[in-house]
Amino acid sequence: MKHIVIAGPTASGKTELALALARKLNTEIISADSRQVFRALTVGTAKPQGHWQDGKYRVEGVPYHLVDFLDPTESFDVSSFCACSQKLTDGAPDKPFIFAGGTGMYIHAHFVGLDPLPPSDPALRAELTAFAEKNGKEALHERLAQLDPVSANQIPVGNIQRVMRAVEISLLSGQAASSLKSGNFFGQFPAEKALLVYLNWDKELLNKRIEQRTQAMLTPMAEETRALLSSGASENCNGLKSLGYPQILEWLKGEKSKEETLEKIITLTRQYAKRQRTWFNRYKNALRLDFSAPQDFDVEKITDRILEEYN
Repeated sequence: MKHIVIAGPTASGKTELALALARKLNTEIISADSRQVFRALTVGTAKPQGHWQDGKYRVEGVPYHLVDFLDPTESFDVSSFCACSQKLTDGAPDKPFIFAGGTGMYIHAHFVGLDPLPPSDPALRAELTAFAEKNGKEALHERLAQLDPVSANQIPVGNIQRVMRAVEISLLSGQAASSLKSGNFFGQFPAEKALLVYLNWDKELLNKRIEQRTQAMLTPMAEETRALLSSGASENCNGLKSLGYPQILEWLKGEKSKEETLEKIITLTRQYAKRQRTWFNRYKNALRLDFSAPQDFDVEKITDRILEEYN
């Protein structure tokens, strides 16, 4: 069955459009978002508001998979996503699922495939996290350089999650992570498997949408962070490493002002959106929908356009 993928940078309207399509096709949505998986983290991850019913998370009545099911202390990666998404599509082979999200690697892994790598090991990940906290991210990067000089040359010191994953792969497999790459990472999107729709906003308009959304979410985001900490979660738990939450923690501890926190999260979100645009620009066969004015985002017209292309 051919599926539909709604992709694009953060704050581009993916959820709203996916819901409209799901209703028209009487189908279900698979979230391709690495942070909406966590329970208790709703505001900062822009998780769609819904509720659990009959074992499924439902948004406006539409089943919305792979959101709101994982404790913030647990980990979830691309291998975890593929295992879950493949189970969903295999379980309903005649259903055209709507994939919606901005985590490009998750979408790529499901439809193009990535190299078979050892799954994350919680004990080893905890050990590496403790090592980085004690000795610094530079020391962790140096450890990678000893295990895998090629990956160390490709991954910046500051990208601690990628550094940690490369170290983990090297230790678990006994081989340099770079030696396990097959080239699938750069493959083109298979149009026979899904229609890939990319929401391409004018840069300044998207920046404005990001700014407005961040302003609206800042105080509620602080409230849910306090609640999570009050429940016994650590500041260093996986969920609170999501974009914006480390800055919220600095504000709550009095290390930054509210204004500084707002400005920093807006900046980081814009940088994230830029990385998302770079990722999705690799796919030359995507249906690109350009929005140069707010009124261009007409959900009814856009869904009709997508379905015309899909059919």
